[in-house]
Amino acid sequence: MKILVGYDGSDLSKRALKLAQEHAKAFGAEVIHVLHSKVTDLPTKQHKLDEQDMDEVRSSVEEGGCICETHLLIRNMEPGPHLVKFAEEHAIDEIVIGVKMRSKVGKLLMGSTAQHVILEASCPVVSVK
Repeated sequence: MKILVGYDGSDLSKRALKLAQEHAKAFGAEVIHVLHSKVTDLPTKQHKLDEQDMDEVRSSVEEGGCICETHLLIRNMEPGPHLVKFAEEHAIDEIVIGVKMRSKVGKLLMGSTAQHVILEASCPVVSVK
């Protein structure tokens, strides 16, 4: 079983990662940690920092007793469609994602990564707020 976590270092994504670890322990699953990069030029200083952050997260998850794989997603796509496509390409069984509470107008103007993932993913999605 593979559990995907969209992680950006925010408190919300840290809670999502913690829940993914709990599910991984309970189900004997692997945690797939992904970081969506908005920078598309390769290589950049930001990508090196992102890779360092991912190494730290992987070490932390593995110290917690779970298998962890990390991916830096660099495509010219918004995060929501990017996560859904990654999940399909890698046969992900569950996605854990943080949900920011916004007004209806805010969602209309800015969109919602979590909303897109919840509506479009072909596997179960667990949201954390």
